[in-house]
Amino acid sequence: QVQLVESGGGLVQPGGSLRLSCAASGFTFSRSPMKWVRQAPGKGLEWVSTISDGGRYTQYEDSVKGRFTISRDNAKNTLYLEMISLKPEDTAVYYCSKGSDPPRGQGTQVIVSS
Repeated sequence: QVQLVESGGGLVQPGGSLRLSCAASGFTFSRSPMKWVRQAPGKGLEWVSTISDGGRYTQYEDSVKGRFTISRDNAKNTLYLEMISLKPEDTAVYYCSKGSDPPRGQGTQVIVSS
């Protein structure tokens, strides 16, 4: 079955950086578009970024453009989200998911606070 395990979150000061990872198994990762979504405290799920199966095409939610970079390593079945210039409003639990599926994993918590 599909398994997605997110990691890399933590507490970081405003302006700081983090790199999230998502280890995938149970499906053909290299053939699946992937995305990151997040859920801030008390709010619903928000789409953050999508990457095509080969990694050539990417899309970003407006508030993260220029600060977040999505990438993937199909040889390692791993998805990444590089985040720089973090803001308090980026505080959320971040999830990865494949295609149009809803998140399945536990997510990884990102807290941006001084």
